[in-house]
Amino acid sequence: MPDTSAPGAPTSRLNKRMAELGLCSRREADDWIARGWVRVNGQPAAMGVQVTPADRIEVDPRARGQQREQATILLHKPVGYVSGQAEDGHQPAAMLVQARSRWREDRSALRWSPQQLRGLAPAGRLDIDSTGLLVLTQDGRVARQLIGEDSQVEKEYLVRVAWGTVAREVQAAFPADKLALLRHGLSLDGQPLKPARVDWQNPEQLRFVLTEGKKRQIRRMCEAVGLQVVGLKRIRIGRVVLGNLPVGQWRYLGESERF
Repeated sequence: MPDTSAPGAPTSRLNKRMAELGLCSRREADDWIARGWVRVNGQPAAMGVQVTPADRIEVDPRARGQQREQATILLHKPVGYVSGQAEDGHQPAAMLVQARSRWREDRSALRWSPQQLRGLAPAGRLDIDSTGLLVLTQDGRVARQLIGEDSQVEKEYLVRVAWGTVAREVQAAFPADKLALLRHGLSLDGQPLKPARVDWQNPEQLRFVLTEGKKRQIRRMCEAVGLQVVGLKRIRIGRVVLGNLPVGQWRYLGESERF
């Protein structure tokens, strides 16, 4: 395909531009381009072609059909399962996604199929000692929205804590300046953390709202100010809440739900 970009116009690879536009993930874009499902300015796109913001990108309806078949699953992960691949003898949370563990109150019209396990990957981590909402998806758009470099999607957690020997009425004993540090001022791995919303939910439990997800971030934040995490549960990702989904069960992301 000839280069149609105007002289001096900023360019980027087609797969990157398609991801920025929210059409698909970069990997999906490469697959669609290879299948001949993408046209730029009316011409079949070549792999690796550079485009400008002014270029017209068209996607074959077959690609849209493929996307509609991709599953996004909401799982209430129990303690003791890892988010991703099996490690150190611990089982991955995805193994809980089976027909018999689908929540009976799931209102989605989608039918369960083992094909939905193919390429199903966690969009974000939830460590082995934590429970709550875990998103597993085949859809690269969802993964990019939740864990892409520019993601600003909020994640909300309830965190039960202890302060030294204080396990009850922790709120009364915990210094206000250290609570302020949890909200802003801590660093992990040599990098400052983004501001967080941290408030007392009750005398032994904090509510954290983060827009980033470093490994074991909340536990390490608490350790930095002398708190011990007794229990950690994720209850919301963006606008999607855990709700009444039972531990160890799953449901499909609803058609009208958006993160």
